[in-house]
Formats: sequence, structure tokens, C-alpha cells
Amino acid sequence: MVLECRHLKFTYPGSETAVINNLSFLMEKPGFNALFGPSGAGKTSLAKIIAQMITRFEGEILTKDMNTVLYSYNLERLPGWSSIGNHLDKVTPEEKQNLKAQLIDIFDLKAVMNSRFSMLSMGQQNRINLIRYLLQDFDLLILDESLANVDELLRETIILAIKELFGHKMFLYISHNLMEVSKFCSRILVLGNPSHEKSGSMIDGRDYQSGYRLDKKELDATMLEIMNAF
Repeated sequence: MVLECRHLKFTYPGSETAVINNLSFLMEKPGFNALFGPSGAGKTSLAKIIAQMITRFEGEILTKDMNTVLYSYNLERLPGWSSIGNHLDKVTPEEKQNLKAQLIDIFDLKAVMNSRFSMLSMGQQNRINLIRYLLQDFDLLILDESLANVDELLRETIILAIKELFGHKMFLYISHNLMEVSKFCSRILVLGNPSHEKSGSMIDGRDYQSGYRLDKKELDATMLEIMNAF
């Protein structure tokens, strides 16, 4: 499983400033990887290019053993005409019913299955949307702030569960939480100032999983390396 970007450059129509400039990187293994950087650094633009939602750019996006790329994002909405439970039933294949029940439990959403989407908190809405994507067939799932407005302890529970249940899949996690990205992700693409000669730097994260021992000094060193990469 390979995701490779070669000399990518992207500028929004009507602008003279590139959002992404001469970006090259390689991610080769399943698991949690990350896009990290300040607002405006091009994280969402890059995610949409990888997901083929943006098609006009310079450079190449190459993949191997990766047929289906899905993109989920913060505040994505569902129609309000039916209950959350009915929506999930409609998108869940028969062979994934047990997985659906497991995810609902892990994501702490049992109590809202009979509620309409508009009645949920933003954190609950984001969790429901993420479950919808996890129940689909995919090779790479991009999570663009998909766990925003979810409390820290539950976010950790969800991330660790996803890593365990979907260890053969690749994830690209976009978050503004420096410690979270450093702790849970394997490879971290740090996007900085696109006016520089190159847009991004690749950092090794701690790739924490259930049962692992986390070395705080190593975590602190990773966070410092990311900050220095801006």
C-alpha cells in the first residue's frame, strides 16, 4: 500500500500564491498517518487532491494497492428526515452489522440511535459521520478534523479502536492537536509556509497503540521536531 506525491503544486483559481508548492512525500504502510500545520497551510486542499475532489494541479499523485480513497470532514451533515439508526442501517451491508454495533458502542452513541441528526451535538454528529465512512469499503480514509468537538478521552478510545479494528487500512488524520498527532500517528507530514522552496517535511510519530509503553521524552521530542518543521 503506497501513497506518493511528487512535486505537487496547487494554486486556487484567481490567486497568484500557491497553497502547496513543490511538495513530495511517501507513505508506504497501513495505519495512522497525519497532515499537520497551521490554518491555511494547505491541509484540506491536499486531502481533496488525494481524494480526487480537486483535479487541477501540477505534479503527480501515485498510489499502489489503493483503489478506494474516502474523505470525511468536520461538520458534514446528514438529512434530517430520519433517525440516525435508520441512516446507518441503510448504508451498512449485512456482513458489517456486527461491526456497526461495535462501532456504535465504542463511539458512545447507543443513546442517540433514535434521534435525528439535527438534534445531536457537533461531537455526536462528527462521530456518526465517521462511523458511516468506516462501514464503507476503502483503502485510504482521510479524516479532516473528523473527531473535532469530541472530548479527549473518547477521542483516544476511538483512535485506538480504529487502529486495532482497521489495522490493514491506511488513514490520513488531519488535526490541530499537536500532542495527539505526535502520539498516535506513524508518519506526520508537516505543512508549513508554501512560499518556501518546499511545502512540507516528514516526521516520524510515536504510533502509540493499546498496550504500548509511551516514553514522554520521546513524545516531547517529536512535538518539538514538528514545531521546528513549520
